[in-house]
Amino acid sequence: MKKTIILFTLFQLSCFIYAQTNSEITKKNQEAIINEYVTNCAKKYSYNYQMAEWQNCLDEGLKKDSTIAYLWQQKAMPYFKARKYEIGMQYIDKAVQYDPREWQPYRAFIKCIFAKTYREAIIDFEDCIKKYGNGYRMDHTYAFYIGLCYLQLNEYEKAEKLFKEYNDDIFKNRQGLEHPTALFYYGISKYEQKRWEEAIVEFDKALKIYPNLSDVKYYKAICLARLEKKEESSKLYKEAEQDAKMGYTINEDNTVYETYPYQVRWK
Repeated sequence: MKKTIILFTLFQLSCFIYAQTNSEITKKNQEAIINEYVTNCAKKYSYNYQMAEWQNCLDEGLKKDSTIAYLWQQKAMPYFKARKYEIGMQYIDKAVQYDPREWQPYRAFIKCIFAKTYREAIIDFEDCIKKYGNGYRMDHTYAFYIGLCYLQLNEYEKAEKLFKEYNDDIFKNRQGLEHPTALFYYGISKYEQKRWEEAIVEFDKALKIYPNLSDVKYYKAICLARLEKKEESSKLYKEAEQDAKMGYTINEDNTVYETYPYQVRWK
């Protein structure tokens, strides 16, 4: 009996060592393919005007190993930036298939900010939270983006709850590092419920961190007008317009490609 147990243990150990060794070999092979077909091929081109060359490099890499999630993501990314969302989505779905932990949150972010398929984004983000916890993507939690989706779906109470939780957590655990965008959207969730004074409180917190944020000033000016403070509102509106001309707006990385919810586009 003891001999059988020992033999079984040795067999399990050998299987584990084999699997680990095989995994390391696969990882090294995939890294070599990425280096050859992304670093030394695709990235020598600009997908803005050499999309075919960029995609050809990645396709050659996928011929070597079609299970490399990063290659699929790199195929998808420039299509999203070109606003060809359906084309890009078929590739990011493949990336999620092969590495869901890394690329499912990214796909959910794309659905929220780029493709603007808000209900689908909520499903993806909620699944990510269930499987991996409330992690971060592009500087914000998954729950923050769910809040944005609810704003865009006119479900303001749900959005407010999520933004309150997010801002409370930031204040408690990262005091001094409050995020103006998070405070802005918390204010917007109250603004949409016509709670003008409460919205102004959050807008002022955002302006304390980012004093020239034109989008915040714009919505605060509307709140002031609704409170019959027309002179103060007019003055702030003019400030917002001038700040916008100077480029002071929501400074999330992807505003280069997409307009964020409630971001003001001045004529």
